[in-house]
Amino acid sequence: MRGKKVEQTIHPDPCPELIVERGPKDEGVGAWVPEQKHRLLCEYLHATRHAWKKWPSRVFIDPFAGPGRIQVKGEPFTRDGGAVRAWRTLADTAPFTHMLVGDINSERALACEKRLKTLGASVISIAGPAIETVPRMVQVVPQGALCMAFVDPYNLELLSLAIIQELAKLKVDLAVNFSTMDLQRNAELEFDPARARFDGTAPGWREQPSVLSASRPNVKAAFFKYWREQVRKLGFDHSREMPLVHNDQGHPIYRMIFFARHDLPNRIWGDVARGPNRSFSFDE
Repeated sequence: MRGKKVEQTIHPDPCPELIVERGPKDEGVGAWVPEQKHRLLCEYLHATRHAWKKWPSRVFIDPFAGPGRIQVKGEPFTRDGGAVRAWRTLADTAPFTHMLVGDINSERALACEKRLKTLGASVISIAGPAIETVPRMVQVVPQGALCMAFVDPYNLELLSLAIIQELAKLKVDLAVNFSTMDLQRNAELEFDPARARFDGTAPGWREQPSVLSASRPNVKAAFFKYWREQVRKLGFDHSREMPLVHNDQGHPIYRMIFFARHDLPNRIWGDVARGPNRSFSFDE
């Protein structure tokens, strides 16, 4: 099931009149968005394309999908967003039978839906916070469907464990963007009870002996390990390959963590993610 690298073809916008994601300052998103995050997701989908063909119901879930179109800073053109790019990756081999996309902003969620529909996808968009939209997405997934969930929140605070608990009700693999930069900036302050930003991400983390006994420099590693353990308790294991995503200045900002209930998907993800300076595990 291993395949060649996925080419980053620049497709024309199927709905050029609709809103485009250009980052928080409207200057364009970082090049790392298509070159690292989206590329890893789509290379995994491409590598598993023949396995997807065996399932009559194939569902892609992206509760942080945005408008389905991005513009990279410094580029005069726009590119497919993650959900649209995922659709195109399997469109010729094993197209997703259902695309479930969301965004906290209704205009953005609807824009993603319209772009996908224009390409022929069967899609439902649900607007609102992911902690509210994911349960609704789970409810409409056909029984027995094979699902791929791309969980790409804007910051660590939005990565609520409740989201993953809902997704765990499905036959699903998870590609999760874990904001190491957010954790780097804030974890050491979280012992103050007034600062509970990450309590939804890893409930109970501040009471864990492994965290309480950690030195200040190691609090972040202890938090990350505890979070992974909470996801494991839902029946998942993660690939040992947890590649760092760097911003345009070369600073690490995310780790892409892949969770599955079976060894084969994790091994395939490992093949895709493995590379110079891309491998990492706190367990090593």
